[in-house]
Amino acid sequence: MQPDVLQPHILMCPPDYFGIEYEINAWMHRERPADQRVAARQWLGLRNLLEEAGARISTMSPVAGLPDLVFTANAALIHRNMAVLARFRHPQRAGEEPHDANWLSEHGFEVVHAPGDVYFEGAGDALFCGDTLFAGYRIRSDARGHQRIAALLGCRVIPLELVDPYHYHLDTCFCPLAADTAIYYPPAFDSYGVQVLKELVPNLIEVVPSEARRFACNAVVVGKTVVTNTGCEALAGQLIERGYTHRETPLDEFVKSGGSAKCLTLRLDGEEAASWKYANTAKAI
Repeated sequence: MQPDVLQPHILMCPPDYFGIEYEINAWMHRERPADQRVAARQWLGLRNLLEEAGARISTMSPVAGLPDLVFTANAALIHRNMAVLARFRHPQRAGEEPHDANWLSEHGFEVVHAPGDVYFEGAGDALFCGDTLFAGYRIRSDARGHQRIAALLGCRVIPLELVDPYHYHLDTCFCPLAADTAIYYPPAFDSYGVQVLKELVPNLIEVVPSEARRFACNAVVVGKTVVTNTGCEALAGQLIERGYTHRETPLDEFVKSGGSAKCLTLRLDGEEAASWKYANTAKAI
């Protein structure tokens, strides 16, 4: 499969079987269940906004017993025609791997498994900003696997240690907007990680703590449109000042499970395509 040069392409999975059935991160509490009907409306609202922004949406069939299959960002890291498949740290999610592999293979991707002795949670922990792959580690993915994956892809990788259990994946605290611009939440990283980001990403937009807990960094970027959960007004102002269009849609049922807009999407045209590759083709809404 070759990326569509005119239209960003995103994979989503309907939340037919979504729910809080176990606890594997600081957000999840079985005594605070998700409302499946509300989740379905919120998922559709996100899909509609992304399509209005110019994205093409493909869907994976949901599977009973795999409530987190809805979080397609974790399925793999897509780079050109290659899909580096996730190897999940928690056994509750390991059952997603063959379904992800089958879908990607059936749709023309070369599926490559992460190194056998490391955990790697796909685009949840691996995001391109320009030509550099930034990769989160410690909580879900293993640092020692990142260099091997980068060698496979032929790119530079910068490992970033995550230190806040509420920001257990990189995509909960870092969101590239352009080759030189990103949203981030500094307290989610160790001091070295903050220093590295400041040195390598010229334009960093810092998210305030209250909006970080609303998953402000867990945004989907389609050209100059940035889609987030509700409650991110300060970020919205900063984005507008920089020429972006901010759109919000409620995603609180998914926040209960530790995910939001970005977690619910996988860029099939590659994480490096999130904004800069389509800057002149995707439309702002």
